[in-house]
Amino acid sequence: MRPIMLAGFLAAMLMSGSAVPQSTTGTAPMVQPIVQPVSGATDAGFQAYLANLRPKARAMGISEATMNAVFPTLTVNPRVITLDQAQPGGSFDSPIPIFEPYRLQHVDAARISRGRIAWQSNRQRLAQIEAQTGVPEAVMVAIYGHETNYGSYTGDFDLLRSLGTLAYEGRRRTLFEPEFLATLKMLDSGMPRSRLVGSWAGATGFPQFLPTVYLRVARDGDGDGKADIWTSEADALASIANYFVSAGWRRGQPWGVAVTVPSGFDRTSVANRTNAARCPRVMERQSRWLTIAEWRRKGIVPQGRALPADNVLATLLEPDGPGKTAYLLTNNYRVILDYNCSNFYALSVGLLADAVTQ
Repeated sequence: MRPIMLAGFLAAMLMSGSAVPQSTTGTAPMVQPIVQPVSGATDAGFQAYLANLRPKARAMGISEATMNAVFPTLTVNPRVITLDQAQPGGSFDSPIPIFEPYRLQHVDAARISRGRIAWQSNRQRLAQIEAQTGVPEAVMVAIYGHETNYGSYTGDFDLLRSLGTLAYEGRRRTLFEPEFLATLKMLDSGMPRSRLVGSWAGATGFPQFLPTVYLRVARDGDGDGKADIWTSEADALASIANYFVSAGWRRGQPWGVAVTVPSGFDRTSVANRTNAARCPRVMERQSRWLTIAEWRRKGIVPQGRALPADNVLATLLEPDGPGKTAYLLTNNYRVILDYNCSNFYALSVGLLADAVTQ
């Protein structure tokens, strides 16, 4: 949230049991008053809503000239409202799907091959970014690959029109209104209007950042003084790394390791009994934290890659159930979840990163 990062990002967030893309803040959302959706949205009502936003925009330093130039050009986009209302919500008692079909679709030969090309063509820049941030080259590339298939599709919805429509419609105004204002801030700061395009739900650029995320973490990776995540791979990769640093990435620690769980393993002994403030349905599938040494003593053995150091804390996740490949996951896996709070997404990012450098 996508960041959402979104059409697919918002869908994944909703399917994972999250009400809003919490990855945009890294903290649990505050309880907000319910805003009643607008029935029969009209352009006249939309313009009245925009007029009421002017004080908030002024408080952010957005100029009257920008508002006067933009607001009269905006109209309601019915297509965006239809797409938003069609998002799958799921229910908390619905069965959780297995990971393998998702993995086969998202960590496929074509994506791995294109990832290796993107990795090799950016090696010098990626090495510099990793040295500065500690975020592995392949993880940056994997996010790039998952969000936009290495820049091949980034969306063509006008962000100001889409986000303004979603904020006005009201079902998730507390999410979309700040994103609309952030997009207006980007325009007011000199960003061309033609650059401000993306998914129907506001994700933009190669990393599919929401506008608030762009303002917070976007970085210049090629030294030209601009943070251009739309055409510069160097800027996009540097911005992804900065996002991960801000979310708490730990240098030198893997995201996780595929493991085998022994037959007869007592899963109740490692059951997670805490209620996560963020992404509860995602987190409840993971075990409680134990050190790698403790997991070793319980008979957990790696599949291929070595386990991290014995003092590293990890959780156990069996995405396809007992008897299938399981994963010991470190804090850095939780950082990937901060980008998109879905176990399937985070696992596939980690696995794609591993495959790209093999």
